[in-house]
Amino acid sequence: MRAVVAWAARWVIGAVGGPARFRIIAVLACVLALDAADKGTVGAVAPELKESLGIGNTELGSLTAVSSASAALAVIPVGVLADRVRRVRLLTASIVLWVLAMLAGGLADSYQWLLLSRLALGAVSATAGPTLSSLIGDFFPPGERARVYGFILSGEMLGVGFGLLVGGNLANLLSWRAAFFVLAVFGMLLMIVIARTLPEPARGGHGRSRPPGQGPAAGRRPSAVWDETAPSRSDAVHFALRGRGIEPDFRLILRRDPARMSMWEAALYILRIRTNVVLIIASAVGYFFFAGLRSFGVLFLDRQYGLAAAAVTGPALLVGLGALAGVLSGGRVADHLIRRGRLDARMTVPAVAYLTTAVFFVPALLTTSTATALPFFLVAAGCLAAANPPLDAARLDVVHFRLWGRAESIRTFLRMGAEAVAPVTFGFLADLLGSGGARSAQGLQYTFLIMLGPLVANAVILLHGRHSYPRDVATATASEKPRVR
Repeated sequence: MRAVVAWAARWVIGAVGGPARFRIIAVLACVLALDAADKGTVGAVAPELKESLGIGNTELGSLTAVSSASAALAVIPVGVLADRVRRVRLLTASIVLWVLAMLAGGLADSYQWLLLSRLALGAVSATAGPTLSSLIGDFFPPGERARVYGFILSGEMLGVGFGLLVGGNLANLLSWRAAFFVLAVFGMLLMIVIARTLPEPARGGHGRSRPPGQGPAAGRRPSAVWDETAPSRSDAVHFALRGRGIEPDFRLILRRDPARMSMWEAALYILRIRTNVVLIIASAVGYFFFAGLRSFGVLFLDRQYGLAAAAVTGPALLVGLGALAGVLSGGRVADHLIRRGRLDARMTVPAVAYLTTAVFFVPALLTTSTATALPFFLVAAGCLAAANPPLDAARLDVVHFRLWGRAESIRTFLRMGAEAVAPVTFGFLADLLGSGGARSAQGLQYTFLIMLGPLVANAVILLHGRHSYPRDVATATASEKPRVR
């Protein structure tokens, strides 16, 4: 057994590019895992919360909704900080506050107290999006970002799985409060690890972490320019632009220091980047569906297939493995296609993934047989997760590196707004469309089927948006070239 674990560890370290890269990726993945585990836990302990606090589906959805809503409001100022202060310190401080909010939730003796703790928790968790996006862009070169994002986003899948399985079992054995306290302990440990092991990278990717066998990032002579640490973009993504006659959008080429732009100026500029707007919409719709699935998935398995809480563990684990496989493969496929000359791969791969998700969810939702539904759920979950790494990497491709934090804050604001609306919307529709008693799955079944429509629309939007992607990459590249004052 030890030999198998040692072999697996060597394989993972080799796959990500060495021990130094592994430490960075593992820490960033754990940040996402912690936040996702919290949201997964709320879904896993849903039956206990409903019984203990005497609430319905709408109130249950509100617990996740208020967290996402407060995060959406807090993420804008966090994005400004991510572009201007040391990001590792910002991340460490936010986790300390996150732990305190989680402890307050575990001590809640009423629905109102728990709701207030979720409100505070969301405001703190808003730090993750902008800081991680900026750090990933500075740690890793453009041609590898989709693959690296796959490894880091796997933390979300593992975190949701941890929340569903461990949180649900703790709720059954002890109480839902125990699940909250365990997450607080993990938060304390992660805070210590980040403070001791995660370095602060230079802005613009100067001194990026590279796999063994590759030289350091090409240095630039310091000069009287405002972006003297501009990253080297001579990799697969930007090499693919050469020889194609792709011109930048000269109206969007930045001729001033983006770091000195106000949030309002930055937002107006970022939302003029056509590809970025498409990516924001696609991400918000994808997370809208995922948030509803995360909040009511366990409840649906219980109602639709008659599984007891303990029996849900097996199917949930398999579906989680499918999602994990999807998030690890989506970025790899996109980066491989780019190296083969398909410059729009980071748009096309997510589009195909969303369409496949919708197709495979339909038979899974209609059947009442667990054995029949599982293969469909497995593929659907994998495709839903596979869309995210290419989308996240593409957003960094089309935005100037000094705007990554604020660009991500805008995207996260809209994404979390969608996540805030999703649980309440899913819960309200489930209550409205449901019939046949409290144990009936009809309401949730109809709700999930209706919500597949936006995923199909997502695929169409991305396929349309792939035409603007090369030009917007060229524009970002032109904006980052050194300019003498």
